[in-house]
Amino acid sequence: MKLTLLGTGCPVASAKRFGPAQLIQDQEHTVLIDCGSGVTQRLLGAGCNGAQLDAIFITHLHSDHIVDLFQLIISSWHQGRDRPQRIFGPKGTQHHIEQLMALWQQEVVHRTEYEQRPSTSALSVEVEEIQQGSIITIGSIDVTAVEVDHSFYHALGFVIESGGKKMVFSGDTRPCSALERAALGADLLLHEVFIHNAFKADFIIRTEQTIANVAAYHTLSSDVGKVAQRAGVGTLVLTHFVPPGCDLKQLHQEVSRDYSGSIVMGSDLLSIEV
Repeated sequence: MKLTLLGTGCPVASAKRFGPAQLIQDQEHTVLIDCGSGVTQRLLGAGCNGAQLDAIFITHLHSDHIVDLFQLIISSWHQGRDRPQRIFGPKGTQHHIEQLMALWQQEVVHRTEYEQRPSTSALSVEVEEIQQGSIITIGSIDVTAVEVDHSFYHALGFVIESGGKKMVFSGDTRPCSALERAALGADLLLHEVFIHNAFKADFIIRTEQTIANVAAYHTLSSDVGKVAQRAGVGTLVLTHFVPPGCDLKQLHQEVSRDYSGSIVMGSDLLSIEV
């Protein structure tokens, strides 16, 4: 399997780190996890496009993880996709996508009538809501949903298995025993990180309470290494950097105090063979 980090950012806008999205590829199939800002451009940068996707998995319905979903659907049509997008996500995904497509229905009607492209199948979506323990098979890739702890949102992590290799994606979560159990012995753990020491309250953008509230449903940089060590994973890859402009050297030092394996600081368009 090949993992490509399309976007490693968060809701804080960054010119270097686009919105959360990951691409998984084997010899025959292509799977996307999340549709953060800039995903269509990052797909092209990775040598892929929306027309090639076999499935899209959504971790949760926070805007930074799904904001470019309609852009992905419409651009896939422009790229010649000849079948509906298959979308899997947690409870609420069906309703969200119905509202999303309804919002853009006037544009879809106008484009299809005016542009007269050979097929409109790409403008349809097939949605399936999944939960803890759901297993979706895409060719030789098995994707298992893990319910994670992201406060008031229905949120999922994913276990990706193919060819005897195992990757685990945390999605957005605070330290979570279900995720740790799912990650036991994984070749790779892709985990979000909240660098709490990088934030300062300024009473214009954020207060101390703001920082504490956001930190409460993410995994702190002082905890993420412990998670990986307990799970005994081969490699820890960090993503969803909050804030995106943190000191990576300092972060690596902090995480390595708790985790003895290989640590990779994720960056947009970084590819890893697993």
